[in-house]
Amino acid sequence: MVPSPFFQFNQKIKRKMSLSSPLKPVTTPCISKPSPKLSFPCNSSLATLPSKSITKSLSMDNVQASNYIELDSGSASTSASSSSSWTLPTRPGSLGASWMDIQGMKNWEGLLDPLDNNLRGEIIRYGHFVEAAYRSCEFEPSSPSYSKCRFSKRKLLVQSGFSETGYRITENLHATSGIQLPGWIERAPSWISMRSSWIGYVAVCQDKRVISKLGRRDVVIALRGTVTCLEWLENLRATLTPLSNDNAASEVGANDYSSCPMVESGFLSLYTSRVGTSPSLQDLVRQESGRILETYGDEPLSFTITGHSLGAALATLAAYDIKETFKCEPLVTVISFGGPRVGNQSFRCHLEEQGTKVLRIVNSDDLITKMPGFVIDNNEDNLTKHNNEPAPAGQMVKLLSWIQKIAEDSQWVYADVGCELRLSSRDSPYVNGFDFASCHELKTYLHLVNGFVSSNCPIRATARKLMNKSLVP
Repeated sequence: MVPSPFFQFNQKIKRKMSLSSPLKPVTTPCISKPSPKLSFPCNSSLATLPSKSITKSLSMDNVQASNYIELDSGSASTSASSSSSWTLPTRPGSLGASWMDIQGMKNWEGLLDPLDNNLRGEIIRYGHFVEAAYRSCEFEPSSPSYSKCRFSKRKLLVQSGFSETGYRITENLHATSGIQLPGWIERAPSWISMRSSWIGYVAVCQDKRVISKLGRRDVVIALRGTVTCLEWLENLRATLTPLSNDNAASEVGANDYSSCPMVESGFLSLYTSRVGTSPSLQDLVRQESGRILETYGDEPLSFTITGHSLGAALATLAAYDIKETFKCEPLVTVISFGGPRVGNQSFRCHLEEQGTKVLRIVNSDDLITKMPGFVIDNNEDNLTKHNNEPAPAGQMVKLLSWIQKIAEDSQWVYADVGCELRLSSRDSPYVNGFDFASCHELKTYLHLVNGFVSSNCPIRATARKLMNKSLVP
């Protein structure tokens, strides 16, 4: 059987990256809220070169909690930790009372630039949960289990290569497309009309040692990116639609799109659609979250929802839904890798009012993070300030406000949510070539996070180069 174009594209996404290009110049700042600048461009303790193999260096397999993966020589090897080596913890460091800051309680203020080492480790650790979702999904269209989970809940993390997490999977998650298919589609191959597919899982931390290090019991919801044909089609449904299904919200949305929380139509469809008696992704998330809150609600608890690409968008919707449904006290955090835009300005405001924390990991060279729609600066303070200025400046601002209103009514104006850690493939001397697939790949994101130092010195290899120059008499 000839592989489908979707399978071929997924295979391209999964291929290994060659790592031989020369060092690129530093260009990209890192976060939306600047931190105080460093007196020296790079920390001298962060000077060891990163791995020559992205795909192998970020493995967590069979490494003791007291050891580290040394990012060197193109393989995942264990070594004792030391302050002079550039290493990545395979289990969480001891976060103690600082865990709420790492989870974004203060919007990661002072932790992103330069990137805090504990936060770096946590971002990569949650990225591993998403990688486990990818490894567990059947990508071969000719397989009878296409788009289903290849492993049982009990063995999923172990068989996908992440055996030392301290978490236990409690629920599998499925997403369903709401696209109405024409009758002739029944004569097409089954992979084309696959409406419901396995998209991730819920895992609860059960290891007492890990709970002690984290400072609380953590719940992870991990979601993979696009796989099936209908998921691709849902991604293309990029117009905004009211988030709430009640008639009042819909009527408000019909008259004033800027005041009603709205999200991308395709993402909302995948989150809320059902097939027959099968529950929607929303139903599964609500049911399992409610059960977990009832079981563990009397102890320190956090929900960390993480995903890549489409999974990042669905993670944002799930976080919003959990806070809206349960009005819960546990901190709900989204760790998003290469996610597209999800909703409008009103949706962003509702997320902030809820207290939902979102950290978006963005590669400047990844086109998916710039889609869908477009963004207009909605800084009302600036509009009010300039609106009181004498003509012609005041008239110009009124004209711009009018244009902005027209654009918002088109249902194509989005807003970026949460805080941003901005990286760039061009800053890494180990990313060879430049193409869409490699820039969007999850392993590229983990490689860039592992190598990032600060906006002054975006990659560790640059740190070493500057250190060597500073030592020359």
